[in-house]
Amino acid sequence: MKAKKILTIIVLLFIVKCFGQNSFTEIKTKDGVRFITTNINYPITGIYLFNGVEPIVELNDNGTSFYQSHDEPKRAIVWGIECNDSGIPKFIKGFDNSKYTLFYKYTTALEADIDEDWNTADFTIHFNSMKMYIRGERSKSFTLDKDKK
Repeated sequence: MKAKKILTIIVLLFIVKCFGQNSFTEIKTKDGVRFITTNINYPITGIYLFNGVEPIVELNDNGTSFYQSHDEPKRAIVWGIECNDSGIPKFIKGFDNSKYTLFYKYTTALEADIDEDWNTADFTIHFNSMKMYIRGERSKSFTLDKDKK
């Protein structure tokens, strides 16, 4: 009887672990090991524009994307929002916003550029204006009703 209970508990723990929504990836940065996720329960994927035009940042839900700096071509990246080792996003709650840390790493290099480090950018969600910002300059609008998961 005890063995059945223990086996049942093990199976339940395995199922919870497999089907849990908080998936994350471990990365090694110059400041140590960090964890990132692409799911923070807001519709963060999409194209972020600078004053409605290029340069852009495009975030895809599979963790691959494009980042374009001013006066440079788009470059492929991998990305994620910082989370803890359980996959729960880290953020700072403001009066009408939440601030996250976006980690991204270029997967393509420019001519003499060999940037293999993880970079960071502020990622903020402003609830009154219904906009999300990367570095405070690239933005996209969102809605909570149909987009929030």
